[in-house]
Amino acid sequence: MSESSLSARKSAKSRRDEARRAAGPRRSGDKRERILSAAVRVFARSGFFATRVSDIAKAAGVADGTIYLYFDSKEDLLVSLFEDRVDRLLSYMREELPKKKTAADRLEAVIEMQLGLLEGERDLAEVVTVIVRQSTRLMKEYAAPHFSAYLDAIARIVSDGQKSGELRADVSPHLVARATFGALDGIALTWALGRAEEGGLKRAARQLSSILLAGLAP
Repeated sequence: MSESSLSARKSAKSRRDEARRAAGPRRSGDKRERILSAAVRVFARSGFFATRVSDIAKAAGVADGTIYLYFDSKEDLLVSLFEDRVDRLLSYMREELPKKKTAADRLEAVIEMQLGLLEGERDLAEVVTVIVRQSTRLMKEYAAPHFSAYLDAIARIVSDGQKSGELRADVSPHLVARATFGALDGIALTWALGRAEEGGLKRAARQLSSILLAGLAP
């Protein structure tokens, strides 16, 4: 990015921050969340490329220009949506997992939390599993660091379980992390597309935990 482009981006961000402060923190936060929620519905209905910023503004009940007080573009909105939802999961993993006594408890909690975030939010599941992949730039520049942090967190759970003797030591922690993500991603995708098994995501979480822990038993 050129210096002039970087300067223009910083200037635009500064103007947005100033406008949000003028609106007040609570009101600003509520409006931003309303826009993100509307974006989930519109992206799921129309896809990323067919969606216009004006479509999201209409669904959120705000003027088109209001969108640009919070986001640079349609792609920036999708990036923010992805980061917001993934950060919730990563925050939970940082704060809540240490409270769990065993590696098995922590692995189960991750699975339940990830699928639990999507329970009752089929549009969000579709955006996270399908729409995000429609933006190559998002995947490379923004999703990759979050994805790596997520895999590292799961790998640490497995590694800790191996050190304590709770989990088998002859498997790669990162391989287990990737396999866990692949299973969760597949479950969320089929559920988002309306082809989930009877019992929903909670039942799927219990069964997946059982399968993974049985395979990881010493």
